Amino acid sequence: MDKVFIKGLSIQTTIGFFQWEKEIKQTLVIDLAMGWNTANAAVNDELAKTLDYADISVAIERFANDNPVDLIETLAERLASYLMTQYHIPWLKLSIGKPGAVHNAQTVGVEIERGQQITETVI
Repeated sequence: MDKVFIKGLSIQTTIGFFQWEKEIKQTLVIDLAMGWNTANAAVNDELAKTLDYADISVAIERFANDNPVDLIETLAERLASYLMTQYHIPWLKLSIGKPGAVHNAQTVGVEIERGQQITETVI
């Protein structure tokens, strides 16, 4: 399976369990790999036949800001569902990190994988 990816997408959003976290924006760092057949786009060099990672990057930040939650686990689950539905993605791996959330750790976070990887068999 081919993959289109976004690594190190840094967004500012409201997230957190504590009251003070609900009153500020915090940085989240997102890595996303999406299963997609890139050969269709490559045939005639067509953006419309692939996943537009610029558009998806904007959609991720908009989604996070329009749907504030307490837990990054909740954001990951809801964001994965949204992206798979909105962009017809059959499989994705999503990692959300929250740098600085734990003293002495570079980042903490979650990684989820949803959908099914599709492999094409050549006969």
